[in-house]
Amino acid sequence: MPMELLVTLVLALPIAGFGLTALVGRRLGTRAWIVAVPAIVVTWAIAMVVVWTALSGGFGTDGLHFTLYQWVPAGDFTIEANFAVDNLTAVLLIVVTTVGMLVHVYSIGYMAHDPGRWRFFAYLNLFMFSMLLLVLAGNFMLLFAAWELVGLCSYLLIGFWYPRPSAAIAAKKAFLANRVGDVGFALGIFAVWTTVGTLNFTDAFERLSEGLAGGQIEAWAITGIALLLFCGAVGKSAQFPLHVWLPDAMEGPTPVSALIHAATMVNAGVYFVARANPLFSLSPEAMFVVAAIGIFTAILAASIALTQNDIKRVLAYSTLSQLGYMFASLGVGAYVAAIFHMTAQGFTKGLLFLGSGSVIHGVHEEQDMNRMGGLWRRMPITHATMLVGSLSMAGIPPLAAFFSKDEILGEAFKNGFLWVWLVGIVVAALTAFYMFRLMGKTFYGPSHVDPAVEPHVRESPRSMTVPLILLAIPAALLGLVLGLPFGAGLIGQWLEPIFEEAQLNLGLHHEPVQILGVDGVLILVSVAVATAGLAVAIRLFGFHWPLRGDDTEAQPERVAALTARAPRLYRASFRKWWFDELNDLLFVRLGGRVAHFIWWFDRAIVDGTVNGIGDVVQGAGRDLRRIQTGRVQNYALGIAIALIVMAGGFLIVTAR
Repeated sequence: MPMELLVTLVLALPIAGFGLTALVGRRLGTRAWIVAVPAIVVTWAIAMVVVWTALSGGFGTDGLHFTLYQWVPAGDFTIEANFAVDNLTAVLLIVVTTVGMLVHVYSIGYMAHDPGRWRFFAYLNLFMFSMLLLVLAGNFMLLFAAWELVGLCSYLLIGFWYPRPSAAIAAKKAFLANRVGDVGFALGIFAVWTTVGTLNFTDAFERLSEGLAGGQIEAWAITGIALLLFCGAVGKSAQFPLHVWLPDAMEGPTPVSALIHAATMVNAGVYFVARANPLFSLSPEAMFVVAAIGIFTAILAASIALTQNDIKRVLAYSTLSQLGYMFASLGVGAYVAAIFHMTAQGFTKGLLFLGSGSVIHGVHEEQDMNRMGGLWRRMPITHATMLVGSLSMAGIPPLAAFFSKDEILGEAFKNGFLWVWLVGIVVAALTAFYMFRLMGKTFYGPSHVDPAVEPHVRESPRSMTVPLILLAIPAALLGLVLGLPFGAGLIGQWLEPIFEEAQLNLGLHHEPVQILGVDGVLILVSVAVATAGLAVAIRLFGFHWPLRGDDTEAQPERVAALTARAPRLYRASFRKWWFDELNDLLFVRLGGRVAHFIWWFDRAIVDGTVNGIGDVVQGAGRDLRRIQTGRVQNYALGIAIALIVMAGGFLIVTAR
C-alpha cells in the first residue's frame, strides 16, 4: 500500500470518526464511543507503520513529501495541501497517537455516566485530527489552519461542561489568550510570504537562509519574522505572559486535560519552533528570547505549583514549567533534548493527569488534596502508576524524564548558557518537591476524605487503570530505550540529521559523553538537587511509607513554621503572583473604561455630529414648510414683500 495513502488515512479516520459520532452518537447512548475509539485505535496502528518506515530510513534523508490536492488556486498565489513526514514528524506521531488512543480508551469509563458523552467523543476525534494535521502539514498555511482548529477544539473541550460558569469563562480565556498569540503568528506567516514568496517549509527556510547569506534579506527582518512566529508558540504552549489560560483549562473533563497537556495543544508551539529550526538558528537574538521566555516560565510556574491544593492545577503548573524547559532547550540549541523531553513528558504527564482523574473519580469529583490522603490502600494501581510518574517527573534515575531533563541541563551548560543551567537546577529541585507534596497529600498519611464518601472509595474500572499501566511503562523505560544524557542514544540518531543545519548555523556540535568528566558531575548535581527536593517534601508532608503501615499525621507544624517565615512569598505563590488580578486590572477594568469612553465618543461626538447636521436640515425644512400653503395670494404677497425689500436695499446702497 502506498505510504501516501497511509498518511492520508491517518488524517481521514479521525475526521470520519468525528462526523459519524456527531451524526449518530446521541442515538448510541452509553455506547457513544463505539465509533470514535476504534477510529483512533486504527489510526494509531496505521501511524505506527508510517513511524516504523520513517525511522528505519524508508523515506530517505529528506523524508516523504507529497501533495494531496491544490487547496487555494489564485493566480500566482497557490496553496497546496501538501504533507511531509520525516523523523521529527515520526516522533510526534508516536506521542500524539499513543497518548491520544489511551485517553480515548480511558474516557470510556470516565465519561460513562455523562449525558453529553457522544459530544465529548466527537470533540476528541476532531482534536486528534487537528493535531495530526498540524504535525503532518508541509506548509505554513496548512499548519495555520490546523493551528486554529486545535484552538477551536480546546475551546469546545475546556468548556464542555458549559452550564458551569467557571468552565465557560475558562474556555473563553483560553480562546482569547491564544488569539493574542495568533495575531503575531499570522503576521509572521504574512512576512514570510512577502519576503520569500513561498509558504512551503523547505523552500521558505532555504530562501531565508540564502537571502541572509547573500545580503538580500537583513538580519533584523529574520529576527522580526522569527519573533512574530514565536508569538504563536508562546500562546499555544502557554508561555509567559500568555500562560494564564492553561491552569484554568482544568475546568474541562480530566481526559481533556491529559490530551491538552500531554499529547496535543501545548506541544504544538514546541513542535513548531523545532520544525522552524533553520529560521530561528539564523537569529541569535530570537534564540535568546526563546531561551529567556522558556526558563522564566519554568521557574515561575514551578514556584506557583509549590502551594496549590487542587491536584489538577499542580499538574497544570507542572506542565507550564516543563514546557519552559523545552523552550529553554530550543533556545540554547539543544533541539534533540527538547524533543526528547517533550516525548518523555508526553507519556509521563499523560499518566499523571489520567491518574489524577482516577483519584478524582474515586473520591466522587473532589479535587482538593487537603480532602484526600490515605488512598494508597484503596487505589493501589492508581497509586503505583502515579508514583512511577512522580519519580520520573522528579528526575530520579533511571526513569524517562531524568534522561531528558539532564540532557537539557547538560547541553545548556556545555553550550555556554550557565544562567539557563542554574535556573534549570533550581526548577529541578522545586519539581521534585511539589510532585512528592502531591503524592504525600493524596495517597499517604491519614484519610481526610469526606466520611460520607470514604466507604465508597475504590479502584477505578479497568478501562481507566489499563491505560495507566500502559503509560507507566514508557514513563519508566523510555529514557533507557531512546537515549542517555547528551545525545547518546536512538533519539539522537533519529533527530540529529533534522537539526544539522541549525547546529551549523549556531556553531554547535555534539561531543562524546564523558561520564567520569564534566558530564558525570552535571548528572550528579542534577540527581542531588532532585533528591534534596524529594527529601524536603518527605520531611514536611509526612510522606510515611505504606510498607511501614504508618498513617500518622503529616508535619503541619513544620509546614506552618516554614510558611510563617515567608508569609508574603507563600501568599504570592498561592495567588499565582497575582497575574489574574493584573490582567483583570489592565485588560478588563482599564480596558472596559477605555471601551466605555470610545463608546461615549462614538455616540456623543461622531454620531452627534452626523445626527446634528441632519437635525438642522430637518428643522430648516420644517420651518420652510410652513410658508408652503398652496394659496396664490400668499405667494403673491411674499413676492411683493421680497421685491420691496430688494428695492429698499438697492436704494440704500446706491444712496451711498
